[in-house]
Amino acid sequence: MQSELTVAPGLLIAMPQLLDPNFHKTVVLMLEHDDHGSFGLVVNRPGGAALAELLEGIEILWEGEAGEVAWSGGPVQPETGWILHEPIGALNDEKGTLEIVSGLCLSSAPTALRLVANRPPDRLRFILGYSGWGPGQLQHELAEGAWVHSDVTPEFLFDTPFDRMWDASLRRIGIDPDMLVPAAGVH
Repeated sequence: MQSELTVAPGLLIAMPQLLDPNFHKTVVLMLEHDDHGSFGLVVNRPGGAALAELLEGIEILWEGEAGEVAWSGGPVQPETGWILHEPIGALNDEKGTLEIVSGLCLSSAPTALRLVANRPPDRLRFILGYSGWGPGQLQHELAEGAWVHSDVTPEFLFDTPFDRMWDASLRRIGIDPDMLVPAAGVH
């Protein structure tokens, strides 16, 4: 039964009947899920803002690839920032850095931002905003079939092209996306 799954950490994959435009064909990395609500980051929606320009606005120099962009993690508090990255020795014990699954970390502290901007690892994603659900809201949406759940690996997250992630996420759990049709359900 879907509601008994361990939702976090893991991936939530939006089904076609989820009509909210914020989540159309999204894949959400779930970080927290309990009786108080749920928290995750959309991981397949690059934003348009150049990372170097964003960081310059807070006086941090970006030393990575010039074309790197910030990603949209969801509609809630788009002014907040998160960093998904592979383990980085200097950040492993840093307050504000959490290992989500083996090989995948989340940082949010300004110290981490400066360190990562100065020496970007190969696998990293800067994310603005997040996705949140109130108490019981996500459980209801899961029960209605608006989402399906999958495990997460750093390889899948960082190596799958963003524009193929939704399809690939579904295929990983045995669902052919071409066979899905929108139906009445959660709005």
